[in-house]
Amino acid sequence: MDLSVVIVNYNTFELTRNTVDSILKYQYPFDVEIIVVDNASSDDSLLKLENYFKDRVVFIKSDENKGFASGNNIALKNISSKYVLLLNSDTIVWNNTLSDIYSYIEVHESVGACGCQVLLEDNTLDKACKRSFPNVKNSFFRLFHIPTDSRDNDYNLDDLDDDGIYEIDCLTGAFMFIRRNVLDDVGLLDETFFMYGEDIDLCFRIKQAGYKIMYYGQSKITHLKGASSKKQRPKLIYEFYRAMYIYYNKHHASQSSIFVNLFVYLGIFLLFVLKLFLNIFKKNK
Repeated sequence: MDLSVVIVNYNTFELTRNTVDSILKYQYPFDVEIIVVDNASSDDSLLKLENYFKDRVVFIKSDENKGFASGNNIALKNISSKYVLLLNSDTIVWNNTLSDIYSYIEVHESVGACGCQVLLEDNTLDKACKRSFPNVKNSFFRLFHIPTDSRDNDYNLDDLDDDGIYEIDCLTGAFMFIRRNVLDDVGLLDETFFMYGEDIDLCFRIKQAGYKIMYYGQSKITHLKGASSKKQRPKLIYEFYRAMYIYYNKHHASQSSIFVNLFVYLGIFLLFVLKLFLNIFKKNK
């Protein structure tokens, strides 16, 4: 198999169906399989997906929801294809996106993972698709909306062309096109992360292993992620800030002083509390 597309479903029949349909509607000059892992959905979405796609999709059922990273790993442990695409269940893949990125990574052997331009539903850029690794300094600039001319301090890489092709630090987990042998080298997704941060952590390990991570802005998908103005479940807010703690503690804490670490941990906690408070006043979806 040339490419395995892994999609995790959790109570999202229509979104997952549309994502898979957006892949199946095109022809490819290579072999593609689609694997949908159902993360212990509490509704009938798995049954409806199985009836809709029948033998065109491979389905794996998990009896327990241990998070997004765990759901992907269930499939990744059984994949032997040349490339893997981790794809969110709330995305729409555009024409030629898979073919173009496949062709690009085929001739650039130093590239371990590649992403594309990710557009939100309103056609604006999802800035998570091209970014630097988070650190104390660029997180401070981002938090307080302080402009900077230095790429080292620009977490979202706003100065780089959205339609360009260049090396970056980090992709979004909504679309990660990865060489399978790279995962053999660096390991699968870290299941300590429940549903945020696992993409940054994986990119960090890929770069540490000496592979390039590329942003291929000439190909696109649409990401139907929830608007920031809408109310979130407290569990999601908790997991978002918990992921910040896990990532920092794993990759940076041992290299920083105890005072810097205390500052970071306190900052994460205060941001979490503030987010919970502000979320009270937001409208329900």
